[in-house]
Amino acid sequence: MKQFLIILTICLGSLSLSAQQPVSPNGKLTVTNSGQGIIVNYQQQEVLNIPVLGYEGIKSNRLKFKPIGKVTANYQMLAGKKSTCTNEANEYVAKLSGNLQLVLRLYNDGAAFRYELSGLKGKLPKEKTAYMIPEGTKRWMLQWTDSYEGFYPMSTTGKIKPIGRMAGVVKSDEGYNLRWGFPTLVEPQEGVFMLLSEANIERNQAAACLYTDGELLRVTPDVNEVNLKGKWHSPWRIAIIGSMQDLIQSTLVTDVSEPCKLSDTSWIKPGVVSWIYWAYNHGSNDYNIIKKYVDMAVTLKLPYVLIDAEWDEMKDDKTIEDAVAYANSKGVKPMIWYNSSVGWIDGAPTPKFRLNKPEDREKEFAWCEKIGVAGVKIDFFSGDCQRDMTYCIDLLESAAKHHLLVNFHGATVPRGWQRTYPNLMSTEGVYGAEWYNNVPTFTNVAASHNTTLPFTRNIIGPMDYTPCTFSDSQHPHITSDAHELALTVLYESALQHLADKPESYLVQPQQVQDFFGKLPTTWDETRYVSGYPGESVVLARRSGETWYVAGINGTDNKKVLDVDLSFISGAKCVQTFADADPAQYQLSGNKDWLITKGNQIPKQIATQPRGGFVLVIKSQK
Repeated sequence: MKQFLIILTICLGSLSLSAQQPVSPNGKLTVTNSGQGIIVNYQQQEVLNIPVLGYEGIKSNRLKFKPIGKVTANYQMLAGKKSTCTNEANEYVAKLSGNLQLVLRLYNDGAAFRYELSGLKGKLPKEKTAYMIPEGTKRWMLQWTDSYEGFYPMSTTGKIKPIGRMAGVVKSDEGYNLRWGFPTLVEPQEGVFMLLSEANIERNQAAACLYTDGELLRVTPDVNEVNLKGKWHSPWRIAIIGSMQDLIQSTLVTDVSEPCKLSDTSWIKPGVVSWIYWAYNHGSNDYNIIKKYVDMAVTLKLPYVLIDAEWDEMKDDKTIEDAVAYANSKGVKPMIWYNSSVGWIDGAPTPKFRLNKPEDREKEFAWCEKIGVAGVKIDFFSGDCQRDMTYCIDLLESAAKHHLLVNFHGATVPRGWQRTYPNLMSTEGVYGAEWYNNVPTFTNVAASHNTTLPFTRNIIGPMDYTPCTFSDSQHPHITSDAHELALTVLYESALQHLADKPESYLVQPQQVQDFFGKLPTTWDETRYVSGYPGESVVLARRSGETWYVAGINGTDNKKVLDVDLSFISGAKCVQTFADADPAQYQLSGNKDWLITKGNQIPKQIATQPRGGFVLVIKSQK
């Protein structure tokens, strides 16, 4: 009997310990303790080792997680990859010390955790969080720069030489790059992926980056000079985990971010934009060129035109008021550019220093609203520091008061503000088509880079790549026209800027011109179909009952892309835009395009080197 009681006690104790092990609602994710850190498991396989947690100067206890309850996310998005977002998590807390605790959430598609501190007096201590990424593990990492404009080359080592001469490069004594930006994509197990990032940056917080330390990636917040008193919490550190479908569909970045703070969002309208800068590699001080882009928007039935830098130096006795009035008279909503005046200032284009002080910002945005400006593009920020994060929040809140849409350029990547402030339509933070203007490097790597972005940068939020350039700018492109058209669907951005010159769009087949006028820029549903970073990608996005399926080939060889659309019920293919085969007669009468109509949906599509396609499909539910 005594032996039986001992065995029973051991069993009950084991059950008790097991009950405290953090687990996701669907049971796929679990967390186990490991020394002073934790290990995240996916379907009983280790995918993320976080061996170090906490802050310097605060001695941490061994973690003992206490269940808090279930957290449910159920909200609507005006823009993004999905209009109705639902998710749920089991939430746990572990006390690391007397004034520091770790809050952990295990969602069905990933893990999120943040620190909560109390009793603060003065500056924050240094965060110690570190992720272990063993040598030999595939990873796609962005070399940090304040504008987040760089490539995501695949590597199996953390010892990577810096690319180019970008600002912010930090090198080891051996010449390896040490500083990396979010997001970082990792394939810890074959066919299992993990995307590391962060979310929900608030006023007293800086954004973070990653520093290489052997096999560790140390989470390192940028400068934060705020003197804190009392309670404070960190942003959420997040890891989206699962199949590539899980990552592509995930809304974890916005799930953990603050709900919408705007009482009225009826004025927020996504759309396609004609954009002046790219084709001329210059600002918008020429009234006659602005008129051309307004007229292009009218012809293509685009709702917006973006008037870029130098509009305050308009030539020929014209003013920005004249340009705005012309656009509005044609039924096209104008947006205008500003220099943030915290990053690139000396030698940078104007207008400058109009938004930095609250009273100046209020005056400027009130004037924009009065003359009929629909939105602002704000450029040249200086990185991830707390000052810049607070400034961005101030800009979003002030712009919303005056019904202005916002597009951040030369800025950090999205971290959930698109939910909290839905007037944030897009953010650059990407090595996009603008780089055809700057250096010859982009030409030969663009196709491969383009197939990496849907698996990395664009997962976390809107991305203003400025896609679909049919002509050449300062440096040529060698992607096909169908590849370029596909980018308008593959890349999620509530304001989708068409960067090429009007003549380039207006000589395209009428079907292509009509495509732009009907193109949605926000989606009810997004699906991964096929592909692998750097090689190819096929995504399907739904708006109402219409699906847009786009695919691109990132290689220099012909490639057949898999297109399994069995998840679309009652599907009827309305239109196909694909690469022309030089050996075949082209139905469109254009040497670059194969444009067809018909009900049949292919299972596979052949693409030319660096080619692509778009299918427009009606779903009958």
